[in-house]
Amino acid sequence: MANVSPAQFVRQVRQEISRISWANRRDTGLATLTVFIMATIAAIFFLLVDFVLSNVVQFILGLGA
Repeated sequence: MANVSPAQFVRQVRQEISRISWANRRDTGLATLTVFIMATIAAIFFLLVDFVLSNVVQFILGLGA
């Protein structure tokens, strides 16, 4: 690695930050909404799978009694 002065490092960081395309408020809101919707769908899915599997296990264990 080349030795870089602190001032040059700060200039390079500012230059890189200016190249970043930041998300606007609408895009951030849509991404947040999408995450909440997908998390809700996943939670409902796993709730249903857990319910079905627990009933199957209880049925199997009930046959032995």
